[in-house]
Amino acid sequence: VVRVTALGAKDHRQCFHPTTCLCFLDSTTPPSEGVIPEDVMTVDKTTIDKLARGLLSHYLPDLQHSKQALQELTQNQVVLLDTLEQEIAKFKDCNSLLDINSLFTEAKVYHNKLVNIRKDMMMIHERTTKLKKRALKLQQQRQKEALEKEQQREKELERERQLIAKPAKRT
Repeated sequence: VVRVTALGAKDHRQCFHPTTCLCFLDSTTPPSEGVIPEDVMTVDKTTIDKLARGLLSHYLPDLQHSKQALQELTQNQVVLLDTLEQEIAKFKDCNSLLDINSLFTEAKVYHNKLVNIRKDMMMIHERTTKLKKRALKLQQQRQKEALEKEQQREKELERERQLIAKPAKRT
């Protein structure tokens, strides 16, 4: 036998939840143990079982439906998280591809610079070769002119020696 109180209770003795009631906290008198007030009726076990089954049959389908919906949402979240991780990985790959593309672009720029430097070096080599040849020709020409001057001077000296009067020999 279980105690059931009437609805619309104004104090603890009339509340709907006498076994777990905290109404006495506001009241100055604690609930009485073992005293059954006059407005409380007793109900047998089968009635309680029927009421419990009715309550369960009323709320259980909605609760099961909510449980199923929550499980479905959880599965969808897992799928969504996996998809999101895959997309993040794709973005990382794209960023690494962009980095690789920028490296290739930079390598191409430096290759072009190297080709230009090589062309410049070849032009400079050609110019220095021409300048060396020209310098050698100029040096040979100056040496030739210097030799000709020296020969000219020697000829003039020899001529002057021949022109210088020689004292006659006494015999």
